[in-house]
Amino acid sequence: MSGKPRISYFYDNDIGNFSYSPGHPMKPHRVRMTHNLILNYDLYKDMQIQRPTLLLPDEMKAYHSEDYVDFLRTVTPENAAHYKTHLTRFNIGTDCPVFDGVFRYCQISAGGSVAGAVKLNQGDADIAINWSGGLHHAKKSEASGFCYVNDIVLGILELLKHHPRVMYIDVDVHHGDGVEEAFYLTDRVMTISFHKYGEFFPGTGSIKDIGAGFGKYYSVNFPLRDGMDDISFQFIFQPIVARAIDVYRPTAIVLQLGADSLTQDRLGCFNLTLKGHGECVEFVKSFNIPLLLLGGGGYTVRNVARCWTYETALALGKELPDELPYNDFFPYFAPTHRLHLLPAPVENLNSVEYLQQHATRILDTLSRIEGAPSVVMNNIPPDSYSVDLERLLDDLDTDTMTYRGSRNSKLWAGIEVEDELPMTRPSVSMQSSLQTITASTPIGAGFLSNDPLFTFLHQPSMVGVENRSPLLTHKIQQFTRRILSSANPGYMDPLEMKDKINQISEMERDSFQLAHEKMHSIPNTQRLLSDHHQDMEEEDQMMVDLEAPTSIRDFGKKESFNQTHAPGEDRERITQRMIDRQMNDPSEFDMGARNADVTSGSPTIQTPEIVADTPDATKVIAPSGELHLPDGKVMRTES
Repeated sequence: MSGKPRISYFYDNDIGNFSYSPGHPMKPHRVRMTHNLILNYDLYKDMQIQRPTLLLPDEMKAYHSEDYVDFLRTVTPENAAHYKTHLTRFNIGTDCPVFDGVFRYCQISAGGSVAGAVKLNQGDADIAINWSGGLHHAKKSEASGFCYVNDIVLGILELLKHHPRVMYIDVDVHHGDGVEEAFYLTDRVMTISFHKYGEFFPGTGSIKDIGAGFGKYYSVNFPLRDGMDDISFQFIFQPIVARAIDVYRPTAIVLQLGADSLTQDRLGCFNLTLKGHGECVEFVKSFNIPLLLLGGGGYTVRNVARCWTYETALALGKELPDELPYNDFFPYFAPTHRLHLLPAPVENLNSVEYLQQHATRILDTLSRIEGAPSVVMNNIPPDSYSVDLERLLDDLDTDTMTYRGSRNSKLWAGIEVEDELPMTRPSVSMQSSLQTITASTPIGAGFLSNDPLFTFLHQPSMVGVENRSPLLTHKIQQFTRRILSSANPGYMDPLEMKDKINQISEMERDSFQLAHEKMHSIPNTQRLLSDHHQDMEEEDQMMVDLEAPTSIRDFGKKESFNQTHAPGEDRERITQRMIDRQMNDPSEFDMGARNADVTSGSPTIQTPEIVADTPDATKVIAPSGELHLPDGKVMRTES
C-alpha cells in the first residue's frame, strides 16, 4: 500500500429505512447518519463510493443453512404468528425480531462486505469499507445478538478464494462468537477478539478458547473488564496484533470496529474515546496488508456516526476538524457539536498486572505456531458479482431476446436456468447476470469502473423478478441490443457506453420518483420519529447520570431490549409537527415504509409463504394460488 491508499466505500441509502422495533437499541439509521457526516466532511472526494449489490440467497448459503435462509426470505411481521416453531428454532424474538424488510436488510449488509472482499481480491482497492456490516453474532442456523446473517464470515469466505490466510480482528465490546465459531477448526483464518468477559453477552471468549483440531492456537481471546481506557487498550492491542501478524503472515485482514466499546455507549461498559478506538485502524493499516473495515455494535447513534466518520478519515490519511460541519442530523450532536468525545469519570478495573498476565499468556500461545500455515491454491472459484460477458452475449438471441441457456451447462450465481426463458420477464439468471457486471469486467468489454448499470438496477421499486417495471424491462432489452448490434462489442467506446447507461439510469429514476414519495407513509414516519426522539431523550438522561457519582458496576448495565417508554407530551407535539411538515413536503424525510401499499406505478411485492408446522413443510404456497412442490413443479390450487 504505497502512497495514497485506494479506498472502496460501500453504502446503500436504504439501510436507514429499516427499524427493528420501537425501543430496540439497534438502529440501522446510524449508518445513514455516518454517511451524511462523511459527505459533509468532503471525505467522499477521495474514495470510490459504490452501492453494493444485494447478496443473493444462494450466496448466503455458502455459510448459512438452506432452511434458515429460506425462512428469513419468507417470514414477515404479518405471518410471523404462523411460524412459532421456526421462531424458536432460529432464535427469532426480542433481540432479533421480525421486522419489515428484514431479509433485504441482510442482503444490503452482507452484500457490502462480500463486495468489499471482491474489490480486495481483484486488487482494485487497498482498503474496503462497509459500515453496514460487522454483524458478528449470527450463527450458521440462527440469529443472535441483533445479527441475522453473518456478513463477516461470508466476506472472509470470499477472501479465502484468493488469499491463503486471513486474519480477523474484533474490537467490539462483545465477543465475536459467530466468526470464531465458523473458523474454530481451521488454520486458514486466525480470529482475535478483545472484549468484555464475565456476566455479559454472549458469555463466550475465554482466554482458554484457542481453537481445536487444525485450528488449535488460531483463536485468540483477550477477556477484559469494565472501564477499559485508551492507554490500557493500546497497551495490549498493539503487541498482540503485531506478534500475530508476524507469526501468521496474513495476506488479508478483516477489522470489525464495533462502536459499543466507546465511552457512553448505551449497552457497552468500556471507556474508549474516538482516538483510542481509531488507533486500532491506524496500527493495522500500517502493515500495508489488504484491509476490510466493517461496522458492528454501537448503540449511542450520535457517537457511532462520529466514530466511523473519524475512522474513515484515518483510512484516507486525513485529519478532521473537531467542529462538526452542518449536516442533516446536526441536532443529534448537541450540545457540543464536536467530533471527539471525553472519557467518562469511571474506574478502569483492568489493572496493569491483570493485563500483563493475560498478554503474556496469549503471546506464549502465539509462539507455539511454527511458521505460517501454507495452502495449495488450485482452481480458484469465481468471484461473487462477476460474470463472463462473452457467455452472456452468446446465450442471448438478438431477434427474440430469448436466453438460450442449457440447464446442464449454464449456471449463473449458483442458480440453474430454464431453457428458452423469455426476456420480456427477465429470468433469475438474467437478473443476476446483469446485476453482477462490475468493474471486474474488462474495459475492452465496454464497461467502466463504477458501472452505472450496477446502480440503476437496484432501485427500491425493482425488487423481485416478477415485479420489474415494463419500462425497466424495455430498457434492459435496449441496452442488450446495443451491445449485440455492435460490430465488435469488445472495442466499444467506454465513454459513449457510460453516457448511454447514465441516460437509462436517469429515465428509470424519474419514472419512480412519484412512487418513491408515496412510500413515505405517515404512520411509519411517526413510529420512526418517535423512536429517534426516544433515543435522544435516553442518551441525554445518560449524560446527566454520568455527571453524578457512578458505580462502575452500574455503568453500561444492559437494559431489557423489550422495554418501551410512553412518549411524553412534548415529544408528541414535536412528532406531530414533523408529520405536518412531511405532509407539506414528503421529500423532507427519507424514512418511508418499505412495504407500503403504493397505488401509483410502483409494484407491490408478494412474498410466498412457507407452510409452517405441517408434516410437509417444504411446500410453498404463493399468493396467486400456486402450490410449489418440493421437486420444483408448480400446481395450481383453487381459491
